[in-house]
Amino acid sequence: MTTAISVTGLRRSFGDQVVLDGLDLTVAAGSVFALLGPNGSGKTTTVDVLSTLTPPDAGEVRVAGHDVVGDPRSVRAAIAVTGQSTAVDDLLTGAENLRLVADLLHLDRRTGRARAADLLERFDLVEAAATPPSTYSGGMRRKLDLAMGLMGDPRIVFLDEPTTGLDPRSRRAVWDVVRGLVAGGVTVLLTTQYLEEADQLADRIGVLDGGRLVAEGTAAELKRQIPGGSLRLQFADRPALDEAARLLRTASVDVEALALDVPSDGSARALRNLLAVLDDAAVDVADLTVHQPDLDDVFLALTGRSPDAEVSTP
Repeated sequence: MTTAISVTGLRRSFGDQVVLDGLDLTVAAGSVFALLGPNGSGKTTTVDVLSTLTPPDAGEVRVAGHDVVGDPRSVRAAIAVTGQSTAVDDLLTGAENLRLVADLLHLDRRTGRARAADLLERFDLVEAAATPPSTYSGGMRRKLDLAMGLMGDPRIVFLDEPTTGLDPRSRRAVWDVVRGLVAGGVTVLLTTQYLEEADQLADRIGVLDGGRLVAEGTAAELKRQIPGGSLRLQFADRPALDEAARLLRTASVDVEALALDVPSDGSARALRNLLAVLDDAAVDVADLTVHQPDLDDVFLALTGRSPDAEVSTP
């Protein structure tokens, strides 16, 4: 595995407030890593350190193979950063915003225009290119902001809560952009409060709490750590419900819905065993639903807070 981001023992404080307390993090090249945490848990500070905007107090941080303290110029040449607020200029058109970034990057005129045209097409902004971003929807502004960050052809992109405040349609448009970046070999580190976003996009997810990663893995791996899965069995009549309840003594009975909720890990083996018990007793199941813990359950179990809970920080 090629490593795009490597963090060991990262510490960062603001006055007496410790925000990052020995953070360890590894992100594989060409993947999406989602960093989850309550408001104020240090997600933005992590991005700021990784992108050389904030110096670490201690620890080793390497991005694209370069040390953020010893070689910040090389780090900046390899990355793009999109913050929570868009950085577009409303006095310029969409195309002019991109050409402005090209000039700031000292790209020659031909290369800058070609790259701008490619990004406008890639982000479905060609028709809006001649109009100012003040006329854009929230999703279009965010896509233009991302396109501006990609003018430098970065290998690693940091997205700090990129879909905050967007409507569901715009959020999905940004998700499509992220998927396109990764398909092109770009590494993405994403911070978000939207657990669905992490579930949809991330190859691996880290849960940040108290300045440390308290859990890390794929969405499926994290969900398996949390108990609480169940099978909901629906029956056609009361006699079938009563007989099933007699056989499955750990189940919770919902008489009104003619249903049982049976604690289960949701595995195929557990499902086969349960149905075999009912089949042997000639009890027919009208409907069956598997419920597994979702990332909301994982987040609450690990941090004791909901994703939008506030943590006091300076």
